[in-house]
Formats: sequence, C-alpha cells, structure tokens
Amino acid sequence: MSITSDLIRGHTEGIILSHLRRGDSYGYEINKSIHEKTGGLYELKEATLYSAFRRMEGAGLIRSYWGNKETGARRRYYSITTLGTQVLEQHLADWAEAKELIDRLLTPMTL
Repeated sequence: MSITSDLIRGHTEGIILSHLRRGDSYGYEINKSIHEKTGGLYELKEATLYSAFRRMEGAGLIRSYWGNKETGARRRYYSITTLGTQVLEQHLADWAEAKELIDRLLTPMTL
C-alpha cells in the first residue's frame, strides 16, 4: 500500500490533536508514534510538523512549554487545549461522515 501525502493532507492537525489528547508530547515522539502506528508507511516531514505546531498554537488549539532539563535534553512539549479538544471532536465527526460517503461511492453496486 502506498500512502501519499495527498491522502493525509488536511488531516495533520487532527492526527496531532488525537495524539495530544492522550497526553502531552513533543515533536519527535509524535512523529515516532505516527511512524509506528502506520507500520513505517508514513511519517510527517519535520517542517510540516513544526509549522503545524506554530499554526495550531496561534489558533489556540495547543499550547507549548519547555520540559524539565533534568530528564535529558530540553524539549518543547505540547498539550491540547479545550478548544483543541472541541476541534478534534468536530474533525472526527467530519471524518466519519466523509468516510461513509467515500465508502458508498467506492463500493460496487449490486444488481
């Protein structure tokens, strides 16, 4: 199976918000999780990931903070906001509706 960025484009924010709903995280960890969940078939480009962080933070969907340096390298962590959770719920509802429509359009009709 070939996953192109065209299939994923438009869902980057939802993917990030979904990850952050499970707990605060940082860029490398989020990208590693995406890579693992897709069996190595997909990962976000670093530039895409960090520009999404900036855009989402500016929109109030996430907030960032610096982690404790005592636990290793100092990392910028991200957490989902209440607004981010609301946007994620809407994204999931929109996805479910779009998936249902696409399934109907792609499923062969029986005679």
